This record gives sequence, C-alpha cells and structure tokens, in this order.
Amino acid sequence: MVHNMDKKLTRSTDDKKVAGVAAGIAAYFGIDATLVRVLFVLFALFSGFGLFVYLVLWIFMPEADNAE
Repeated sequence: MVHNMDKKLTRSTDDKKVAGVAAGIAAYFGIDATLVRVLFVLFALFSGFGLFVYLVLWIFMPEADNAE
C-alpha cells in the first residue's frame, strides 16, 4: 500500500463556491465536496459553529497551487 505523505490541506482554486475551503477539505479526505458544504451549512444553521470554523479555515488554509 502506497501512502502519499506530501498531501497538504489547502483551499481549492478550481472547485470553489465561496473560498474553496469545503472543496479543499473534500479533496484532502477524498470525499465529495457537496457533502462537506452541506455539513458546513448544517453546523452554521443549527449552532453557528460552522460559519466560525469556515471563516477561520478561510483565513489560515493556504491556497492550492494551480498545478495540483
């Protein structure tokens, strides 16, 4: 089994709706970006925590290179 040790959590520049945070998380974990977006919206609506986390990640997650 081969592991990619160079994988980094970055904001997507290709598949972004707002800032690319959800698409970057989805790419990192190998899941659908729509699922991550829905989870952010649910957390934002029910607790307000989703919006806070999204904004913090938007600020601190580096933007992905276009080559990736």
